[in-house]
Amino acid sequence: MRSPVRRRIVIVVSIGLLLVAGTALAQRLWSGGPRYGRARMATSDDFTGGSFLYCRGLYTSVYGEPGGSGWNTDYPGADNNFSVRLMELTRVHVPVDENRQPNYVVVSLSETLLFKCPILFMEDVGTAQFSEAEVANLRQYFLKGGFLWVDDFWGSFAWENWAREIGRILPSGEFPIFDIPLSHPLMHSLYDVKDYLQVSSLNFWRNGREVSERGSDSAEVHFRGIQDAHGRLMVMMTHNTDIADTWERETNSAEYFDLFSPRGYAIGVNVVLYAMTH
Repeated sequence: MRSPVRRRIVIVVSIGLLLVAGTALAQRLWSGGPRYGRARMATSDDFTGGSFLYCRGLYTSVYGEPGGSGWNTDYPGADNNFSVRLMELTRVHVPVDENRQPNYVVVSLSETLLFKCPILFMEDVGTAQFSEAEVANLRQYFLKGGFLWVDDFWGSFAWENWAREIGRILPSGEFPIFDIPLSHPLMHSLYDVKDYLQVSSLNFWRNGREVSERGSDSAEVHFRGIQDAHGRLMVMMTHNTDIADTWERETNSAEYFDLFSPRGYAIGVNVVLYAMTH
């Protein structure tokens, strides 16, 4: 049975999505499924002051994970759909084209364009290995005020690989990883989120209605962070969960949407609002 708090979160966000349904008709939500076309690589023209631009980090994978595809996991559906919903549920300005479709970009981690992204999104990061140029650039990105959210990586092996790679950028002795408490302001920047959402991909969930993609090795969901010396959150890590799939797949299954998408959007909106104001 859903708790009163969980019901309230689902009801509030669901009502918001229903109220903007008419606006959504003027825009296209990605239906998920096969990924077509080339990556939409960022250019300097994509960045306009005062706007939110979904920036996805491009990295090299050194091995494959079941259900993942490296840097383009959930691309471009999650990027598109979250951008649409963000402009509908908040007053955040999202740049759109002549068809009212949001802009979203893929950014090389070694390029200076990275510094134009106040927020960087990456998925399946347990497979990542950074070059020395990427390590140096990402460190400067964080120290200059950048924010990274990594999502959709599962199990102890993926965690250990990611912890090693992020430790090359932000050494744990200086920047320790910590568990983000439910009382953290990020969890309440707009929606009152009081539990940690664990959700698998839609394809995995359809085969048994389970949400732990690695069984007992991913049974516990983790919301973890890294902050600077002043307490500013620089990195958010949602491990053993796939929040971005609740955005990508919202049009593929009414049942999956009802159970997970409103809560996934609530967390996503909270993260963006927190990151853009701190």
